[in-house]
Amino acid sequence: MSRLTLFGLFAVTAMLVCYALENRSRWFILAFSVACVLGSVYGFLQGAWPFGIVEVIWAVVALRRWWLAAKSA
Repeated sequence: MSRLTLFGLFAVTAMLVCYALENRSRWFILAFSVACVLGSVYGFLQGAWPFGIVEVIWAVVALRRWWLAAKSA
């Protein structure tokens, strides 16, 4: 397994874990956003630019959700 593959595995696993824990704290929403950015970096480094673009969009959506959760708290 290459370092790039391990990085991608870490990014996607972090996304899954943070998404599953979002209801516990708004900070998991922010962590999900960061994990999406990592997934995007992985996609671009791998050469799968459509995946990278979609992950950037998910990161922005999650960041907005975190912002709205912070305002309502």
